Amino acid sequence: MTQFGIQQVTPAIRRVTFTNGPVNVVGADTLAELSGVVEALSGDERVRVVIFDSGTPGYFYNHADLDQLGALLTLADSDSTPMFVALATRLAAAPFVSIASIRGRTRGGGAELALAFDLRYASREEAFFCQPEVATGLVPGGGGGDRLPRLVGRDRALEVLLTSEDYDADRAERYGWVTRTVPDADLDAFVDAVAARIALFDRSSVLGVKAQINRATLPPAADVRASWTEFTGSVSWPGFQGRGAVFAALFAEVGPDAVERDLGHYLGVANSPEVSSRSRSSLSEPGSAA
Repeated sequence: MTQFGIQQVTPAIRRVTFTNGPVNVVGADTLAELSGVVEALSGDERVRVVIFDSGTPGYFYNHADLDQLGALLTLADSDSTPMFVALATRLAAAPFVSIASIRGRTRGGGAELALAFDLRYASREEAFFCQPEVATGLVPGGGGGDRLPRLVGRDRALEVLLTSEDYDADRAERYGWVTRTVPDADLDAFVDAVAARIALFDRSSVLGVKAQINRATLPPAADVRASWTEFTGSVSWPGFQGRGAVFAALFAEVGPDAVERDLGHYLGVANSPEVSSRSRSSLSEPGSAA
Protein backbone atom coordinates (compact mmCIF):
# COMPACT_ATOMS: atom_id res chain seq x y z
CA MET A 1 0.00 0.00 0.00
CA THR A 2 1.21 3.50 -0.80
CA GLN A 3 -1.55 5.77 0.56
CA PHE A 4 -2.78 3.97 3.68
CA GLY A 5 -0.89 2.86 6.75
CA ILE A 6 -2.45 0.45 9.26
CA GLN A 7 -1.41 0.50 12.91
CA GLN A 8 -2.53 -2.05 15.49
CA VAL A 9 -3.45 0.02 18.53
CA THR A 10 -4.68 -3.02 20.47
CA PRO A 11 -5.70 -6.49 19.24
CA ALA A 12 -9.24 -5.10 18.81
CA ILE A 13 -8.44 -1.60 17.49
CA ARG A 14 -6.76 -0.49 14.27
CA ARG A 15 -5.78 2.96 13.06
CA VAL A 16 -5.82 3.62 9.29
CA THR A 17 -3.94 6.75 8.23
CA PHE A 18 -4.45 8.28 4.78
CA THR A 19 -1.60 10.22 3.18
CA ASN A 20 -1.73 11.18 -0.49
CA GLY A 21 0.28 14.12 -1.71
CA PRO A 22 0.08 17.67 -0.40
CA VAL A 23 -3.74 17.88 -0.11
CA ASN A 24 -5.01 14.27 0.18
CA VAL A 25 -7.01 14.13 -3.04
CA VAL A 26 -9.07 10.98 -3.58
CA GLY A 27 -8.22 9.15 -6.79
CA ALA A 28 -9.16 5.84 -8.35
CA ASP A 29 -6.01 4.41 -6.80
CA THR A 30 -7.20 5.68 -3.40
CA LEU A 31 -10.52 3.88 -3.74
CA ALA A 32 -8.91 0.64 -4.86
CA GLU A 33 -6.45 0.69 -1.98
CA LEU A 34 -9.01 1.69 0.65
CA SER A 35 -11.36 -1.03 -0.58
CA GLY A 36 -8.61 -3.56 0.04
CA VAL A 37 -8.03 -2.16 3.52
CA VAL A 38 -11.72 -2.43 4.44
CA GLU A 39 -11.92 -5.95 3.02
CA ALA A 40 -8.86 -7.08 4.99
CA LEU A 41 -10.06 -5.57 8.26
CA SER A 42 -13.55 -7.00 7.73
CA GLY A 43 -12.03 -10.46 7.50
CA ASP A 44 -10.23 -10.16 10.84
CA GLU A 45 -12.63 -11.18 13.60
CA ARG A 46 -10.39 -9.62 16.23
CA VAL A 47 -11.06 -6.14 14.90
CA ARG A 48 -13.84 -4.32 16.75
CA VAL A 49 -13.08 -0.65 16.04
CA VAL A 50 -11.14 1.11 13.26
CA ILE A 51 -10.03 4.75 13.52
CA PHE A 52 -9.53 6.58 10.23
CA ASP A 53 -7.33 9.67 10.26
CA SER A 54 -4.95 11.65 8.06
CA GLY A 55 -1.19 11.96 7.90
CA THR A 56 -1.36 15.14 5.76
CA PRO A 57 -1.48 18.38 7.79
CA GLY A 58 -4.52 20.50 6.98
CA TYR A 59 -6.44 17.82 5.07
CA PHE A 60 -8.54 14.78 5.97
CA TYR A 61 -10.13 13.15 2.88
CA ASN A 62 -10.26 15.79 0.15
CA HIS A 63 -12.10 16.13 -3.16
CA ALA A 64 -11.59 13.91 -6.18
CA ASP A 65 -8.30 13.89 -8.04
CA LEU A 66 -9.39 15.42 -11.34
CA ASP A 67 -6.37 13.95 -13.07
CA GLN A 68 -7.94 10.55 -12.43
CA LEU A 69 -11.54 11.56 -13.14
CA GLY A 70 -11.97 9.15 -16.04
CA ALA A 71 -10.75 6.22 -13.97
CA LEU A 72 -12.90 7.29 -11.02
CA LEU A 73 -16.00 7.28 -13.20
CA THR A 74 -15.39 3.81 -14.60
CA LEU A 75 -13.81 1.97 -11.66
CA ALA A 76 -16.19 -0.77 -10.53
CA ASP A 77 -16.42 -3.61 -8.04
CA SER A 78 -16.50 -7.26 -9.08
CA ASP A 79 -20.30 -7.12 -9.50
CA SER A 80 -20.06 -3.97 -11.68
CA THR A 81 -21.15 -1.68 -8.83
CA PRO A 82 -19.28 1.64 -9.12
CA MET A 83 -16.33 1.40 -6.74
CA PHE A 84 -17.18 4.60 -4.90
CA VAL A 85 -20.72 3.38 -4.20
CA ALA A 86 -19.51 -0.10 -3.26
CA LEU A 87 -16.83 1.23 -0.90
CA ALA A 88 -19.17 3.58 0.95
CA THR A 89 -21.73 0.80 1.27
CA ARG A 90 -19.08 -1.63 2.51
CA LEU A 91 -17.84 0.88 5.09
CA ALA A 92 -21.31 1.46 6.49
CA ALA A 93 -21.98 -2.30 6.69
CA ALA A 94 -18.50 -3.34 7.88
CA PRO A 95 -18.32 -5.78 10.83
CA PHE A 96 -16.52 -3.18 12.92
CA VAL A 97 -17.26 0.33 14.14
CA SER A 98 -15.53 2.94 12.00
CA ILE A 99 -14.53 6.26 13.58
CA ALA A 100 -13.37 9.25 11.54
CA SER A 101 -10.91 11.44 13.40
CA ILE A 102 -11.21 14.56 11.26
CA ARG A 103 -8.48 17.15 11.37
CA GLY A 104 -8.30 19.32 8.26
CA ARG A 105 -10.34 20.02 5.13
CA THR A 106 -12.91 17.39 4.14
CA ARG A 107 -14.53 18.09 0.80
CA GLY A 108 -16.35 16.60 -2.18
CA GLY A 109 -15.78 12.89 -2.59
CA GLY A 110 -13.74 12.83 0.60
CA ALA A 111 -16.63 14.36 2.54
CA GLU A 112 -18.93 11.76 1.00
CA LEU A 113 -16.62 8.97 2.14
CA ALA A 114 -16.63 10.52 5.61
CA LEU A 115 -20.43 10.26 5.63
CA ALA A 116 -20.08 6.47 5.39
CA PHE A 117 -18.11 6.20 8.65
CA ASP A 118 -20.15 5.27 11.71
CA LEU A 119 -18.88 8.10 13.93
CA ARG A 120 -17.27 11.41 12.95
CA TYR A 121 -15.30 13.41 15.51
CA ALA A 122 -13.86 16.69 14.29
CA SER A 123 -11.18 19.07 15.48
CA ARG A 124 -12.98 22.23 16.57
CA GLU A 125 -10.22 24.44 15.23
CA GLU A 126 -8.87 22.48 12.26
CA ALA A 127 -11.79 20.70 10.54
CA PHE A 128 -13.67 22.19 7.59
CA PHE A 129 -16.31 20.67 5.31
CA CYS A 130 -17.55 21.42 1.81
CA GLN A 131 -19.55 19.84 -0.99
CA PRO A 132 -18.28 21.84 -4.00
CA GLU A 133 -20.08 20.01 -6.81
CA VAL A 134 -22.75 22.59 -7.69
CA ALA A 135 -20.20 25.41 -7.89
CA THR A 136 -18.20 23.35 -10.38
CA GLY A 137 -21.22 22.52 -12.55
CA LEU A 138 -21.80 19.00 -11.21
CA VAL A 139 -24.19 17.17 -8.90
CA PRO A 140 -22.90 14.99 -6.02
CA GLY A 141 -22.78 11.27 -6.67
CA GLY A 142 -21.17 9.59 -3.68
CA GLY A 143 -23.71 10.23 -0.94
CA GLY A 144 -23.88 14.01 -0.62
CA GLY A 145 -27.42 14.03 -1.97
CA ASP A 146 -28.45 10.81 -0.19
CA ARG A 147 -26.73 10.47 3.20
CA LEU A 148 -26.29 14.14 4.07
CA PRO A 149 -30.04 15.06 4.09
CA ARG A 150 -30.68 12.17 6.48
CA LEU A 151 -28.19 13.73 8.90
CA VAL A 152 -28.87 17.45 8.62
CA GLY A 153 -32.38 17.68 7.13
CA ARG A 154 -33.65 18.76 3.73
CA ASP A 155 -33.18 22.53 3.98
CA ARG A 156 -29.70 22.42 5.51
CA ALA A 157 -28.58 19.83 2.96
CA LEU A 158 -29.84 22.13 0.22
CA GLU A 159 -27.93 25.01 1.76
CA VAL A 160 -24.71 23.00 1.96
CA LEU A 161 -24.99 21.74 -1.61
CA LEU A 162 -26.33 24.89 -3.27
CA THR A 163 -23.85 27.32 -1.69
CA SER A 164 -20.75 25.07 -1.98
CA GLU A 165 -19.26 26.97 0.95
CA ASP A 166 -16.72 25.81 3.50
CA TYR A 167 -18.35 24.98 6.84
CA ASP A 168 -16.31 25.11 10.01
CA ALA A 169 -16.54 22.32 12.58
CA ASP A 170 -18.83 24.20 14.96
CA ARG A 171 -21.48 24.76 12.31
CA ALA A 172 -21.08 21.19 11.06
CA GLU A 173 -21.76 19.99 14.60
CA ARG A 174 -24.84 22.22 14.97
CA TYR A 175 -26.18 20.88 11.69
CA GLY A 176 -25.54 17.25 12.62
CA TRP A 177 -22.93 16.75 9.89
CA VAL A 178 -20.48 15.40 12.49
CA THR A 179 -21.05 13.46 15.67
CA ARG A 180 -19.18 15.91 17.89
CA THR A 181 -16.45 18.52 17.81
CA VAL A 182 -13.51 18.30 20.20
CA PRO A 183 -10.72 20.80 20.93
CA ASP A 184 -7.86 19.95 18.60
CA ALA A 185 -5.46 19.25 21.46
CA ASP A 186 -7.90 16.66 22.86
CA LEU A 187 -9.05 15.01 19.63
CA ASP A 188 -6.68 12.05 19.55
CA ALA A 189 -7.13 11.14 23.21
CA PHE A 190 -10.91 11.51 22.94
CA VAL A 191 -11.18 9.27 19.87
CA ASP A 192 -8.86 6.69 21.43
CA ALA A 193 -11.03 6.60 24.55
CA VAL A 194 -14.26 6.13 22.57
CA ALA A 195 -12.65 3.33 20.54
CA ALA A 196 -11.33 1.61 23.66
CA ARG A 197 -14.74 1.76 25.36
CA ILE A 198 -16.62 0.32 22.37
CA ALA A 199 -14.00 -2.41 22.00
CA LEU A 200 -14.84 -3.63 25.51
CA PHE A 201 -18.40 -4.57 24.64
CA ASP A 202 -19.84 -7.76 23.18
CA ARG A 203 -19.19 -7.84 19.45
CA SER A 204 -22.58 -9.32 18.59
CA SER A 205 -24.39 -6.56 20.50
CA VAL A 206 -22.33 -3.81 18.89
CA LEU A 207 -22.87 -5.12 15.37
CA GLY A 208 -26.53 -5.83 16.07
CA VAL A 209 -27.13 -2.21 17.05
CA LYS A 210 -25.18 -1.01 14.03
CA ALA A 211 -27.40 -3.14 11.76
CA GLN A 212 -30.53 -1.66 13.35
CA ILE A 213 -29.32 1.90 12.92
CA ASN A 214 -28.27 1.21 9.34
CA ARG A 215 -31.72 -0.15 8.59
CA ALA A 216 -33.36 2.96 10.05
CA THR A 217 -31.12 5.62 8.54
CA LEU A 218 -29.23 4.62 5.39
CA PRO A 219 -30.59 5.48 1.93
CA PRO A 220 -31.74 2.64 -0.33
CA ALA A 221 -28.91 1.26 -2.45
CA ALA A 222 -30.88 2.02 -5.62
CA ASP A 223 -31.00 5.72 -4.70
CA VAL A 224 -27.25 5.89 -4.18
CA ARG A 225 -26.61 4.19 -7.52
CA ALA A 226 -29.03 6.59 -9.23
CA SER A 227 -27.12 9.55 -7.78
CA TRP A 228 -23.85 8.11 -9.08
CA THR A 229 -25.38 7.79 -12.56
CA GLU A 230 -26.56 11.40 -12.36
CA PHE A 231 -23.09 12.51 -11.25
CA THR A 232 -21.32 10.71 -14.09
CA GLY A 233 -23.78 12.30 -16.52
CA SER A 234 -23.13 15.78 -15.13
CA VAL A 235 -19.44 15.52 -16.04
CA SER A 236 -20.47 16.05 -19.68
CA TRP A 237 -22.70 19.07 -18.93
CA PRO A 238 -21.59 22.42 -20.41
CA GLY A 239 -21.54 23.92 -16.91
CA PHE A 240 -18.74 21.63 -15.77
CA GLN A 241 -16.85 21.76 -19.05
CA GLY A 242 -16.91 25.55 -19.13
CA ARG A 243 -15.88 26.00 -15.52
CA GLY A 244 -12.87 23.74 -15.92
CA ALA A 245 -11.01 26.41 -17.88
CA VAL A 246 -11.97 29.12 -15.39
CA PHE A 247 -10.72 27.10 -12.44
CA ALA A 248 -7.51 26.25 -14.26
CA ALA A 249 -6.86 29.94 -14.79
CA LEU A 250 -7.65 30.71 -11.16
CA PHE A 251 -5.28 28.02 -9.92
CA ALA A 252 -2.55 29.45 -12.14
CA GLU A 253 -3.17 33.01 -10.99
CA VAL A 254 -3.67 32.49 -7.24
CA GLY A 255 -1.74 29.28 -6.70
CA PRO A 256 -3.06 25.81 -5.88
CA ASP A 257 -2.11 25.98 -2.19
CA ALA A 258 -4.14 29.14 -1.60
CA VAL A 259 -7.14 27.84 -3.54
CA GLU A 260 -7.16 24.50 -1.72
CA ARG A 261 -6.88 26.13 1.71
CA ASP A 262 -9.87 28.41 1.08
CA LEU A 263 -11.74 26.50 -1.61
CA GLY A 264 -15.23 27.59 -0.55
CA HIS A 265 -14.27 31.24 -1.04
CA TYR A 266 -12.63 30.66 -4.41
CA LEU A 267 -15.56 28.63 -5.71
CA GLY A 268 -17.59 31.82 -5.40
CA VAL A 269 -14.82 33.94 -6.93
CA ALA A 270 -14.50 31.61 -9.93
CA ASN A 271 -18.23 31.85 -10.64
CA SER A 272 -18.37 35.67 -10.49
CA PRO A 273 -19.09 37.21 -13.93
CA GLU A 274 -16.00 39.41 -13.97
CA VAL A 275 -13.59 36.57 -13.13
CA SER A 276 -15.26 34.15 -15.54
CA SER A 277 -15.10 36.60 -18.43
CA ARG A 278 -11.53 37.66 -17.61
CA SER A 279 -10.37 34.05 -17.32
CA ARG A 280 -11.98 33.07 -20.60
CA SER A 281 -10.36 36.07 -22.27
CA SER A 282 -6.90 35.27 -20.92
CA LEU A 283 -7.28 31.65 -21.91
CA SER A 284 -7.85 32.68 -25.49
CA GLU A 285 -4.55 34.55 -25.61
CA PRO A 286 -1.40 32.75 -26.85
CA GLY A 287 1.00 31.88 -24.07
CA SER A 288 -1.67 31.95 -21.36
CA ALA A 289 -0.45 30.53 -18.03
CA ALA A 290 -3.38 28.12 -17.99
